[in-house]
Amino acid sequence: MKEPEILAQQQRENPEPHERSNPIPWPMGLLVAAMLAFGIVYIASSEVDTPSSWGDGRTQAELAGEPRASSAKVDGAALYASVCAACHQATGQGLPGVFPPLAGSEWVNGNEATLAAIVLHGVNGPLTVMGSSYSGAMPAFKQQLDDAQIAAVLSHLRSQWGNGSASVEASTVAKVRDATKTRGGPFAGGEELKALP
Repeated sequence: MKEPEILAQQQRENPEPHERSNPIPWPMGLLVAAMLAFGIVYIASSEVDTPSSWGDGRTQAELAGEPRASSAKVDGAALYASVCAACHQATGQGLPGVFPPLAGSEWVNGNEATLAAIVLHGVNGPLTVMGSSYSGAMPAFKQQLDDAQIAAVLSHLRSQWGNGSASVEASTVAKVRDATKTRGGPFAGGEELKALP
């Protein structure tokens, strides 16, 4: 049988790498064994029932923390910033001709039940605010926000930007939600809102 011809390009290549017997150096093995022995001795000599007085004195109940109250205060300003400010702006001035202002608005400072109904169900149609007409669409928030959250947002609106109206209770929002639960869509503008009780 004829020997295969080895080309010049093949002669320039390095030989294929292969495994060799490379045992762990004995100093490294000794170090690992010493660390393992130290760990065993350390754990075996540890006291598992040290007196609690050696700690910082906190009880298990203190470490767990106090349970949050179900009626924890909701931050109306933070909710306004995340849900409402995109349209009505951080200043409450809205956008002229597009989104009505909340500062000085007769709807914000008027009947709190009507204001709650607006936020719960939204408005889609002509609405006059401070003498200017708006014909945008406000979305409903009855699915996204609970009664306490809506009350916090309304209370925030009624106390900001020169508004000086009383805060709104979650129970008021709950009553409006219950009274309008059969409503299927947004209010058709200011005329329908004025007809609310």
